[in-house]
Amino acid sequence: MSEADFRVVIPARYASTRFPGKPLIPLAGRPMIAHVYERAHASGAAEVIIATDDERIAVVAREIGAEVVMTRADHVSGTERVAEVARLRDWSDETIVLNVQGDSPLIPPPSISQAAALLMEHPSAAVATLCTPIVEARDYTNRNVVKVVTDRSGRALYFSRAGIPCRAHGAAEGLPLAWRHLGIYAYRVAALDRLSEAPACMIETVEKLEQLRALWLGMEVRVGVAALAHGPDVDAPEDVAVVEAALLRERSQAASPRYS
Repeated sequence: MSEADFRVVIPARYASTRFPGKPLIPLAGRPMIAHVYERAHASGAAEVIIATDDERIAVVAREIGAEVVMTRADHVSGTERVAEVARLRDWSDETIVLNVQGDSPLIPPPSISQAAALLMEHPSAAVATLCTPIVEARDYTNRNVVKVVTDRSGRALYFSRAGIPCRAHGAAEGLPLAWRHLGIYAYRVAALDRLSEAPACMIETVEKLEQLRALWLGMEVRVGVAALAHGPDVDAPEDVAVVEAALLRERSQAASPRYS
């Protein structure tokens, strides 16, 4: 299997409880879903599909030239929506599918291919994902910044919205070595099926983190350190201005003449 032998599915729903219509919010003159699609398309994936249950998102997706798959409206997670696409497309159990979240308009395209390659390198793994060091105390305490702890070989031990690892009695002051989990997942289709068919588990329900279902089921989740820096995602309305500023900065830098 070559590094191009992977698919990308971008799950996008309109009816978010915290931020309705989030995929369609304008960022630097374009809807957010357009930025995500453009970056996923630049990753070298064999296919890039936007999966939605809302015709408003489908219309915009088709306008930007994206392939759209209409999915059921009763999915409770992006994983379930991606799994439905895999079944509709009749992809084989070993097909590698990337779930690129629709609120990540600053995701570097090489990170998508990096996550796919990580899963290819570990045949025993069901899922692969990426992380990056946490260097700011505010990110360590922010419940919108998901953290991950791994074993020494890079297998995930736990994901949490809390600050993990947590400083215990007698531990040195200051920020501990902690890792921010990045919202990108590479799955084998067989793992997608298993995850989508299993009921939500206790820790997943408490933390509101769907990736914990894989750990609960005893599945191997590989975590790699992202080779490139990631900008912020759009988790809430207050993130829009920050992300838009970053996109405009990026655009300005790309347009600036370079002198040797």
